[in-house]
Amino acid sequence: MRPAQATAAAVTAVTATLAATAAAVAAGRYASDAALKAPAGRPLPTEPRLTVHGTAAGRITLTRALASLRPGTYGLSGDGSHAVVGPVLDSAPHEADTVVRRLERVTHGSLEAGDRAWLTPQVYIGNPRDVLGLDHADVDIDGELGPLPAWFVPAVRDTWVIAVHGLGTTRELPMNIMEFLHQQQFPVLSLAYRGDLGAPRSPDGLGHLGETEWRDLDAAIRYAVRHGAERVVLHGWSTGATMALHAAAHSALRDRISGLVLDSPVLNWETTLRALATARRTPGPLLPLAVRAAQGRTGLRGDRILEAADPAVLKVPTLVVHGPDDTVAPWGLSRELAHKRPELVTLHQVPDAPHGAMWNADPEGYEEALRRFLTPLM
Repeated sequence: MRPAQATAAAVTAVTATLAATAAAVAAGRYASDAALKAPAGRPLPTEPRLTVHGTAAGRITLTRALASLRPGTYGLSGDGSHAVVGPVLDSAPHEADTVVRRLERVTHGSLEAGDRAWLTPQVYIGNPRDVLGLDHADVDIDGELGPLPAWFVPAVRDTWVIAVHGLGTTRELPMNIMEFLHQQQFPVLSLAYRGDLGAPRSPDGLGHLGETEWRDLDAAIRYAVRHGAERVVLHGWSTGATMALHAAAHSALRDRISGLVLDSPVLNWETTLRALATARRTPGPLLPLAVRAAQGRTGLRGDRILEAADPAVLKVPTLVVHGPDDTVAPWGLSRELAHKRPELVTLHQVPDAPHGAMWNADPEGYEEALRRFLTPLM
């Protein structure tokens, strides 16, 4: 090969390599967005869109899928609409490719044949007073990035429950159990944290899967103690459960934490990121790139979560509510946590429930497990 031809071939090879590398980096960044840019109140990529086939008095017909066949009570969100659907009505007439569920109510908007919607664990939309009839105060908590909006529902006990949502949901999610907690006379503080509507953005505009967000929960603990709480129970869903573990391990006020409730806890962020990226149809060979992209963009380190979730680190009674059908945060780590600290950790298993929806699949069983756990902490 002549020198000029060799040079041209080398330049072409280098250019192709650089282009392939740039494409791989871009693909890794896009895949990592599934976890780092999961918008509050929008479906996770693991949650399928369902088609509304029709509604009748107290009934709704949906596309037949594993999601639409789930037991329990869920929100049904569409673009500009929200409803609440109850159990599957097996006896109702329907086509082979559809499912009929009880239609509890339409919260806002309307549901028409052909609409696309998805199931969500958020049953309630609004605020505790309008939705549940519970008096509450809108409060601002001094977070390190600025004011954090929260709802405070007062009650007589001096042990407060601080509730913190996780991926794909908002501070409306804790309203699923707020009425139950109020009946048990626990004051409840439901927190919006960095990245939520009305709260400050993270400096890099990305979610950190609880690794930095826990400091907003720490600010909520300080607020509770300043306003009369002798003790707090941290109740977290998904990455909110991760935040609770970080706070229990690192907060300067961790001696005020008397218990943890971990619903669908994210105990390994890499596993969760891979699951969300896979649901976005990211090819398997690109998943390691998604992990590296997340590390490079956020500074995430797996050992921080592993340290906070180390069974040896736990110091307070902990209720873990999780199930084998969670594809976002596999529950094997929850079982391991309970197995290693049986004297401190109680595991309540919920079958047929997706990520963050353990209450939805079995509200009565969930609340009874919660009642038994909280009674000694009153």
